[in-house]
Amino acid sequence: MNYWLIKSEPNTYSWDDFSKLGRDHWDGVRNYQARNNIKEMKPGDLVLFYHSVKAKEVVGIAEVVSEYYQDPTTEDERWVVVDLIPYKKLQQNVTLDQIKKEDRLSEMVLVKNSRLSVQPVKRTEFDIVLELSTVQ
Repeated sequence: MNYWLIKSEPNTYSWDDFSKLGRDHWDGVRNYQARNNIKEMKPGDLVLFYHSVKAKEVVGIAEVVSEYYQDPTTEDERWVVVDLIPYKKLQQNVTLDQIKKEDRLSEMVLVKNSRLSVQPVKRTEFDIVLELSTVQ
């Protein structure tokens, strides 16, 4: 199993929007590195759902439920999507500031390359984010 982080602007597409749908494809990615990460996703992988721009926080966990396929929002064959389902809302959101202050997360892609919309997460990083979500 692999772990990932995906970013969405909450005023455009929030965790609540995603949860109401129950299943959706992750579309609109137009960055080659992010696209390549989507191509690496496999059913069963877990994904941190991150609200970007203003909120800057991890709010939930999604699960990958399909292999990648052509992005239905474009005819350009270079772009792909995967289907995701909501897995779990975090007990407490984990902010980018919390992540940056956590020494054990100093090498996390979110800290090193915060603009990448689909990024890998190491298992230990994933577990630390979950740990931070339970700290009051």
